[in-house]
Amino acid sequence: MTTLSLLAGLALGPVVGLAATLAMDPVMARLPEGTTAPKVAAGVLTDTPVDDAPERLATWVHYVAGAGSGLLFVGLVSAIQAALGLGVGVALAVAGVAQFALMVGFFALVPLPRAPGLPRQRLGPIRRDWAASAAAYVLVAAVAVGVATAV
Repeated sequence: MTTLSLLAGLALGPVVGLAATLAMDPVMARLPEGTTAPKVAAGVLTDTPVDDAPERLATWVHYVAGAGSGLLFVGLVSAIQAALGLGVGVALAVAGVAQFALMVGFFALVPLPRAPGLPRQRLGPIRRDWAASAAAYVLVAAVAVGVATAV
């Protein structure tokens, strides 16, 4: 695996993020609360009950956050390789675990508790379905980065 330059990482990150987000979409669609996460973000941004959150805004937030998360993932892989001198597979695995924890932790601690109009009994299933969706995202992002940087 080659070490990414800053410019290459900036170009690759959003592409990886969008690809991973597109791969995450079918997973989200199959889960009972899978498509709720983008609506949570839109509901928080507009102070609207989650079930009434603007669909278009939810879609935009989903893809922009996905692209930004790809940038974060590529940065984590590069930083782990540079700082710890780890091999390709190990750097991808460590970055994957960190990315998963950041995605699930941020969602569960920042927007979800602030989402208007959600009964408490839905919070657990929403977190669980988001964790499954985030796992799909991280898996695809790791494979994409591994393929894109393979020599």
